[in-house]
Amino acid sequence: MAKNRLKIVAVSGGLQRPSRTLALVEQLLDRLVDALPAETRLIELGEIAPRFGGVMQRDRLPPDVEAHLRDIETADLLLVASPIYRGSYTGLFKHLFDFVDQESLIDVPVMLAATGGSDRHALAIDHQLRPLFSFFQAHTLPIGVYATGKDFDDYRISSDALQARIALAVERALPVLRRRARQPLEMQLLALA
Repeated sequence: MAKNRLKIVAVSGGLQRPSRTLALVEQLLDRLVDALPAETRLIELGEIAPRFGGVMQRDRLPPDVEAHLRDIETADLLLVASPIYRGSYTGLFKHLFDFVDQESLIDVPVMLAATGGSDRHALAIDHQLRPLFSFFQAHTLPIGVYATGKDFDDYRISSDALQARIALAVERALPVLRRRARQPLEMQLLALA
């Protein structure tokens, strides 16, 4: 009767490869799965942007982009990261989430992450990303992870401080994820009572 493994869906908002944003997302995913086995999906915005960037209505999206949206809408945990340009997430990142059903993320835990050119943009997590997912009534996790270019060496995380922040974000996410993993079993038991 136990629930299947949790489904973690990550959206990397970087448009290029290699990407510091992607490296950050991959590290967060690895740490999450090490702590709590889960099924993962990784959506790289740079790979799909040419197929949805000019589309204005969801029913006109190609099937692969629609499948990515369904993954986002059915996630047990959503991990989102965007490079920060001019104080905010990218326009294509926002455009992707404009297609997400506004009720599909209610109470879904969302881990927020971002990369930027300097520490000046660190608050973009709280001033830009957190309000976006508050609109969806998602449960944004308390610890966001922000990184700058100095935290990487050849697109690999080289900063001990960033590694510590990643570890803290995962540690603080685990109780929420464990509760979420138990929810379906608890609902099944209530239905039997």
